[in-house]
Amino acid sequence: MTDALTLITTHTDGRLVALRVGGEIDMHTAPILREGALDMIAQGHPFLILDLTRVTFCDSSGLNALIGIMRYAIAANGSLTLAAVPDRLSRMLDLTGLKTFMPSYPSIEAAMNACLTIKPEPA
Repeated sequence: MTDALTLITTHTDGRLVALRVGGEIDMHTAPILREGALDMIAQGHPFLILDLTRVTFCDSSGLNALIGIMRYAIAANGSLTLAAVPDRLSRMLDLTGLKTFMPSYPSIEAAMNACLTIKPEPA
């Protein structure tokens, strides 16, 4: 049985937004994550941080959702940054080579500090 996915906006700062993700990310819930994240990017927050502290499971559907979110953020001149990535998902990102494209930090605070120092202001 799939745990309900939760997606909560925890911080917005201009073009930056942080979302706390909780539960399982699988074929049933990955579309919810993708839609919620893409909506935030479309609202003018292309620098997206996903706090994965409360994620209990992520399968290939979840990984695919993360790739789609990353591509959409990049197309909007932004980025996807991950925080507090669970061990299993971290290994999956390593094995697939995606960790190179999706920087991750041990905590939401570290991710926020990194993003606030590197995100360019709009021209």
